Amino acid sequence: MTILIIGYMHPKYDKRVLRTVKALSKENKVIYQYWTNNDETEYEESNVTYIPIKYTKNIQANPMIKLKNRRKLDKKIVNMIKNYDYDILYMHHFLASRPLEPFKIAKKRNKKIIYDIHEYHPENFLNNLSGIKKQIKEKALWKIFEKQLILSDKLVFVSTDMQKDVYQKLNIHNDYFIQKNYAEISVEKKEIIKEISFVGKINRNLDDEKEILKKLIQKGFKFKIIGMESEYFKDIPHEHTNFLPYEDMMKELSKSAFSLISFNTIKNREYKNDIFSLPNKYYDSIASETPVIVKNTFISMAKEVEKYNIGVVINPKKVEESVDKIIKAYENYDELLENIRKYKHEFIWTEKKEKEFVNFVLS
Repeated sequence: MTILIIGYMHPKYDKRVLRTVKALSKENKVIYQYWTNNDETEYEESNVTYIPIKYTKNIQANPMIKLKNRRKLDKKIVNMIKNYDYDILYMHHFLASRPLEPFKIAKKRNKKIIYDIHEYHPENFLNNLSGIKKQIKEKALWKIFEKQLILSDKLVFVSTDMQKDVYQKLNIHNDYFIQKNYAEISVEKKEIIKEISFVGKINRNLDDEKEILKKLIQKGFKFKIIGMESEYFKDIPHEHTNFLPYEDMMKELSKSAFSLISFNTIKNREYKNDIFSLPNKYYDSIASETPVIVKNTFISMAKEVEKYNIGVVINPKKVEESVDKIIKAYENYDELLENIRKYKHEFIWTEKKEKEFVNFVLS
């Protein structure tokens, strides 16, 4: 069986997309399209044909200019979907300038369509708009989203909460699979440093969290940024690492007492791509036996943290209360660690999980 995987604007080594490629290529032929800003050539390795599509991103451009610039890129991918020989079309996103065309082409060719929904794209595309303009455009994008789902044979979601919310809103009945952003490996905690780590890219709008960190530092905690330095935290004493290979990052994270998982993608606190998010850093933290500090508005994460007692759920706006909860959790650290070791297998990618995923796609 041949599977055409459209990564669209995801880079070659995007964790979620590449996991799909690796899992499905073990016993099937995979054609994998991915984004790059370098001059790369198509090549084959094992059961995978790698097809790079070059595109220079302009992050500062407004959405309409981005859309215009993507037309050439999207046309190339449409031609792949029209002309390549495959049995299954696996979409990890949709084409910005031609949101329905790949689905219609594959459907017309009697190909099975799997749609991996990383986020609510109606919200994501319009997160900087407000007022009546946002309402009108969002309504149109929800219609497009609904048509994409109807044209798809099967759907893959990152969380049960997102799947339920989509199905209730759109009255969709497709077969679905929950593919979480599981950690790749498990790491045993060998030491505990009284520090709080922040992994990966830092978004702004964390002023409340900064106040919490300042108070915790006064009480003997350290703060570490794993992955890059940040000017945003220059007013807080901290250490930082440069980018680390995955295994090294996991070992570094395992040393910390806590992992802080808090961010605001946009100003709207009801943004569902944040509320239902279950990011890689969350699973990596538990897999490295490091309890998490999670913002209470992250519904999906907060429910799991409280269910398994594997960290602390805080309201960053209540600084003193949050500080007290973290200190209390540190005083009862053995209990948190015991629970993490009990449940961490649920946060790690395993052969069993991979087999379930592959069976879903192929059946």
